[in-house]
Amino acid sequence: MGTIKSLNKWANAHSYYPLDVLRIALGAFLVVKGFNFMGNTLELLELIKPMKSLVGEMIAIHYVVPAHFIGGLLIVFGLLTRWACIAQLPILIGAVLINFAGEMVTSNLVLAGIALLLCVFFTFYGSGKRSMDKYLKMYQ
Repeated sequence: MGTIKSLNKWANAHSYYPLDVLRIALGAFLVVKGFNFMGNTLELLELIKPMKSLVGEMIAIHYVVPAHFIGGLLIVFGLLTRWACIAQLPILIGAVLINFAGEMVTSNLVLAGIALLLCVFFTFYGSGKRSMDKYLKMYQ
């Protein structure tokens, strides 16, 4: 628990507007991808095809869509940001691996890689000063 408090203190001391904008952009990107996969389940099934034997299709669909949608909203508002980013990590690692196992699509690899790096960063950094976490802690 002391580690989390020290990480929060460091993040609050080094919080800048561009990092908040980056967090909001990551969350918005994940929400859009969640809507995209919700409306296009065939596209998601096609993406999972190279790893079909490793992961059940229905489990993947019922995890990816809600995790992107709900996790993205939490990241946008800065509420439980670390937990939302941790929930995204298996999906984003899988997205990077799918590019190597199946057909290599450079744009998808770059987007998945950037989203993965940002989620790892915000897992350690947290939500920052301008977030719902900070607001709720101030008025408890």
